[in-house]
Amino acid sequence: MAGQVRLESWTAGEDAANAQAVRVVLAHPGKRNAMSRAMWRQLRSVFEDLQHRPGLRCIVLQGEGEAFCAGGDISEYADFRFHPESLAAFHEGEVWPALHAMLQCDVPLVAAIEGACMGAGVELASCCDSRLAADTAQFGAPIAKLGFPMAPREAALVLSEVGPAKTRQMLLEAAVFGADQMQASGFLSQVLPAAQLQAELARTVARICGLAPQAARMTKQLLRALADGDAQARVLQQPYAYADSAEHREGIAAFVAKRSPQF
Repeated sequence: MAGQVRLESWTAGEDAANAQAVRVVLAHPGKRNAMSRAMWRQLRSVFEDLQHRPGLRCIVLQGEGEAFCAGGDISEYADFRFHPESLAAFHEGEVWPALHAMLQCDVPLVAAIEGACMGAGVELASCCDSRLAADTAQFGAPIAKLGFPMAPREAALVLSEVGPAKTRQMLLEAAVFGADQMQASGFLSQVLPAAQLQAELARTVARICGLAPQAARMTKQLLRALADGDAQARVLQQPYAYADSAEHREGIAAFVAKRSPQF
């Protein structure tokens, strides 16, 4: 089995196509959810679809079972890694388009991390807005042991989220870090005992789903533009176009009336 990226409803019995929150599950039994080429292609398709799904307010990314993602599926590597053209086609035509689809998704994205989060797992987590982890989770990118560096755009992504010190240690020393260390460096939003992770995840999803969804999408667009250095060109030309929106009016009206807003 080449593994799969599975879309599930967040609440049992709820239709994933119509839910306010959905779960994207990385599933590769026996390989701690290592990413196969097929999974990268599926991931891109899933997130391109979710970007345009009406009513969606939150996406949860997690691995099936006891691991988040242990990296890439090394059993496939001999088929393409030893020729520059096929290697470039893999990273630029499969891996980066999937990561890019996640980064371009305007729906708030929460990673729930348990167990191994290595290599590709760190890249996937780096695309998320919030990252919750069990205190037993492990993080690293020990690809130096395999004799190759991280691809350029993937390295830039990890560098921006993990930070220079930890990224250099991961890539140059094959260092592996615990969840507490990754939280101290700012990569993780919260670290919890494994038994409490799902309950806190549910509270996080509920908070996000209770807030204004269009405002969240606009915030993600703005933050992305600011990170790209392109805010003036693409976003800030009309930064107040939301003024007459229903969400804006409801939020202000609810505050004045001392009631909970209904978004």
